[in-house]
Amino acid sequence: MSTVTKDYKQAFLDEQRKRLAAEQLLEDKSQLLVVLNNELNKNAAELSLYQQMFVQADKMASVGDLSCSIAHEINNPLSYVISNIESLQYISPLLSKSLHYNEQFLTGQLNAGQYKNVLADLKKQYEHAWNVHEIYSQLSESLEGLKRIKQTVHNLLNLSQFTYSHNKQYLDVSEVACSALEVLQGQLKYCEIKTNFEQLPLIWGELSSIHQIFVELLLNAQQACAHDLEKGSIIDLSVTQQNEGVCIKVKDNGCGMDENTQMHLFKPFFSTKNTAHSLGIGMTVVNFILQEHGGKIEVSSTLGTGTTICCWLPVKAEESAINLL
Repeated sequence: MSTVTKDYKQAFLDEQRKRLAAEQLLEDKSQLLVVLNNELNKNAAELSLYQQMFVQADKMASVGDLSCSIAHEINNPLSYVISNIESLQYISPLLSKSLHYNEQFLTGQLNAGQYKNVLADLKKQYEHAWNVHEIYSQLSESLEGLKRIKQTVHNLLNLSQFTYSHNKQYLDVSEVACSALEVLQGQLKYCEIKTNFEQLPLIWGELSSIHQIFVELLLNAQQACAHDLEKGSIIDLSVTQQNEGVCIKVKDNGCGMDENTQMHLFKPFFSTKNTAHSLGIGMTVVNFILQEHGGKIEVSSTLGTGTTICCWLPVKAEESAINLL
């Protein structure tokens, strides 16, 4: 064999070894990338779950804080509904007997004189229950009270439901704002609430999460105003259209925040409130929710003057365009 042939064969073998080594290295790296990608997906799924739990924990804390006022919201109408039902229960024999005698009169079992006599006896037995207008009034009041209770429970469920992606829907943010104000009636009763709700396009979002934004911002505004009785508590809530999106603005005339507080505002477990009454995750959760809905938040505050918080949510028609909690 010639020297040229040997050199050619050796070069071919060297090249083959290098190619095989490169292919093996590529295969090893590919397998490593698959493992790392699977681990990354697992960590991302766990992070998403933890964020959901984080948001839900704050919702449950809010429900706990609101429980007393919500109990009053339910108890007040419930009390007069029960009272009216008891009154109607008292006169139910009167109604039953009246219908019975009416049937007998219509079928000829009672003549006019007998019919008149039995009605007179009934009036004596139920002298205080003969007012038909009173019955209509009690029924109307009871129905209105039950509707109030239903609405209160509905608003509470909107706040407390666990967040899943299949809960996404088209939302009127102004309606969500009204629902939050109803839930917070007890908390905000000493505040002057000024509202400005524009006619808005629907957004694609998760109801309880958007509801939570309003609850957090309004409660923070109320608590910021609660310490100055001289100038009172004024909260401006507006929901307007801005830059192809919806802008939620909450402005208060409260104590305001210094620069250090504003720097740590979205840090988990940071709170200027009594730690026994605050988890310190409210604004962190608001920021999470906005990010997951493709939105953003801006804060402007002056110590001793007040705070303005603006939350912007995009209007998007495609469900796939938004990554929700």
